[in-house]
Amino acid sequence: MSVEIRTLDPETDADEWNRYVDRADGSNPFFRADALRLQAADTDSALSLLAGFKGQEPVGIFPVFEYAKGPVTGAFSPAPHSWVGYLGPALLNVAKLKQRKADRRTKRFLEGCLGWIDEEISPLYCKFVTGEFDDIRPFVWNEYDVEPRYTYVVDLDGTESELLDRFSSDARSNIRNADDTRAVIEEGDADDVERIVEQVRQRYANQNRPFRLGAEFARSLYETLPDGAIRPYVCRLDGEFLGGILVVESDRTRYRWQGGVKPDVDVDVAINDVLDWQVMRDGLENGIAAYDLVGAGVPSINRYKAKFNPRLETHYEVTAGSFGIDLLVDRYQKHR
Repeated sequence: MSVEIRTLDPETDADEWNRYVDRADGSNPFFRADALRLQAADTDSALSLLAGFKGQEPVGIFPVFEYAKGPVTGAFSPAPHSWVGYLGPALLNVAKLKQRKADRRTKRFLEGCLGWIDEEISPLYCKFVTGEFDDIRPFVWNEYDVEPRYTYVVDLDGTESELLDRFSSDARSNIRNADDTRAVIEEGDADDVERIVEQVRQRYANQNRPFRLGAEFARSLYETLPDGAIRPYVCRLDGEFLGGILVVESDRTRYRWQGGVKPDVDVDVAINDVLDWQVMRDGLENGIAAYDLVGAGVPSINRYKAKFNPRLETHYEVTAGSFGIDLLVDRYQKHR
């Protein structure tokens, strides 16, 4: 039996879609219907929710954003320049299958989605960034370009003491010495979400680099998604905000989404070390399996992340079409 591709309505079918998101392997809160609608509105793109079925059994989901501006048409997942880390396809009810059947079902699902994209959108350019989706062969077989991207992941297992002992000596020292300071690490509120994003924006501006994640968009995600999906961890000294990290949480993984900026003021505490440590401690206590540090492609930043003794994980950027279209999209986003 072939895999049928159906489109769900982001408004009226949101509950059904979210049930599939909750069951899908490797999904995260950005897959949820509310988050996808916010991405579409923030980037002036049109959202399509593709779901694959074998009979009545769901086998996969694939949110796709159509961007059109004059002659420019593109298909994206996540939305273009939304600063969302991972989307693309996710599978349901495949892990239980034997390899031969799993391969066949994955191939049929992805080829059905790619066929729908080609027929309904006819994009000049496609760009998909996958998360925990390993079988990208159907993209290769359909002449898409696939490039590996890398991230660091810390396994949250064992006891708190065992986790800390795996860190580098300077990380352990920074964390233990912070207990003797007035620094307070806590989960913040919606205002702190905006503070974290604006702090990142200022750091990018100081480096003459573009940063187009809006504080209002991040706040809307925090206020719209289920409690705990977006967690703003903040460091305060004598009640003053010094820095923070926006954490995205799925049922098994925490993602270090935004933040971790070194503050301009000179303080006697390694703010980011203790922030990341609190994120990991809470994740370990709450039964979260992993902390994705989101990115391992910048050597200067890698040196910081590597001191938590993470493992290197691969995800993929999948593209097709003219690279010039991506530049036009980028130019339009800068204009906005």
